[in-house]
Amino acid sequence: MLKRALILLIPVWIACGEKSARPVTSGPQQEVPEEGTNIQSYLSETGMDKGKLEARVKGKLRAPFMYHYQRVDSPYFEFPRSLHVDFYKDSVMPDEKPTIESQLDAKYGKYLPTQEKVYLRDSVVVKNILKGDTLHAKYLWWDQHTQKFTTDDSVEIHTPDKILFGTGMEADQNFRWYSIRHMTGTILHSGSGIQ
Repeated sequence: MLKRALILLIPVWIACGEKSARPVTSGPQQEVPEEGTNIQSYLSETGMDKGKLEARVKGKLRAPFMYHYQRVDSPYFEFPRSLHVDFYKDSVMPDEKPTIESQLDAKYGKYLPTQEKVYLRDSVVVKNILKGDTLHAKYLWWDQHTQKFTTDDSVEIHTPDKILFGTGMEADQNFRWYSIRHMTGTILHSGSGIQ
């Protein structure tokens, strides 16, 4: 049995641009980020299985563009032009075909590797493909260590038979379960496919 030891987000540049000439700060400490286009990154977990170190793929991130800021104390990856993540039903070996259980889309994302967190904002949508539940939020935090989404802001959750409104939420990354802190309303519908 594979024991989870560490979760990694490893960027893979499919096509990289040159270093940006755009300074982020002015003065003697100018910061020039690396740029990448057509980004694919894999979320994996490593562990020991029968005495062998193995990595299993948990998800895949795709983004059209990325900045990588290599600060010594607080490096980060920024996705200013949207991102899409497929989370798999079960961890798979790199050569296996995965079953997508949930998907995430946002217009902006920022990955903070030293904190093992991702900040998502602007039209954030998380959908569990197998259950048919869809979350709409202004912003979310994803904790890489706990594999949970959280927000203190308003949320709207569409299920096959109702729409839930609330403020504050916690959910697992595959959106199998969720907990709304302050429910503000519910609309029942006949399952007409409103998402």
